[in-house]
Amino acid sequence: MLHSRFVVPGRVSAHVAFTDRHGGYSRGDLSSFNLARHVGDDDELVAANRAALAQVLGLRGERLSFVSQVHGTNVHTIESPEQLREAPTTADAQVTTHGGIGLAIMVADCTPIMLADPNAGVIGAIHAGRPGMAAGVVAETVTHMRDLGAANIHAIIGPSVCPRCYEVPAAMRDEVAALEPVAASVSVTGTPALDVAGAVAEQLRREDVHIDHFSRTCTRESEDLFSYRRHHSTGRFAGVVWLQEEIPTTHP
Repeated sequence: MLHSRFVVPGRVSAHVAFTDRHGGYSRGDLSSFNLARHVGDDDELVAANRAALAQVLGLRGERLSFVSQVHGTNVHTIESPEQLREAPTTADAQVTTHGGIGLAIMVADCTPIMLADPNAGVIGAIHAGRPGMAAGVVAETVTHMRDLGAANIHAIIGPSVCPRCYEVPAAMRDEVAALEPVAASVSVTGTPALDVAGAVAEQLRREDVHIDHFSRTCTRESEDLFSYRRHHSTGRFAGVVWLQEEIPTTHP
């Protein structure tokens, strides 16, 4: 169920987890830990997978926030737990200052970015595909976090498709490179390609965000993760970030 976990320490610690495709209830091409409702899966099975994830992460009451992702730059702010009962907001990033709420971003080749300033008690999660990265979703999310009081933001960049595998038409590479030159790359066969995760890392650097971890795992190359490039009919795994107040250890 879990691909990897990280902790960003601070006054209140920020926890980050990335799921894999194993250990859930979905079947067929979506087997088995699909977390997306928009890929043709049985809604009850997706709900069961999400409930299992919340339980494993210790998010009581299934306090996971999902958004309807559209490759844009809209940032959703969670101001109260009551918002989790509402229909998913159309957005490609989320931020909050509330503890015990997991901000989830679903991907299957795009780049998931988990952000946190634990000392300020602010977290964020970003879905950065090619269009969103080029349009500025990273900078937009960092701005929202700083508006909430974040000053020392740390980032964890999760698994995504690597430039060896993200072959694109030359015109598309040129179009994206005109906006973000670092994104231009070459595939394993020497054809035009894009490095979205590399461009994301450059954008974070420009925003003075510390990158604590940059995953080397390629979704297309890893059978443990969903990949749209590998199988068009596929599910979605997720990156989740949440704040958790640490209980001081006392000694007699």
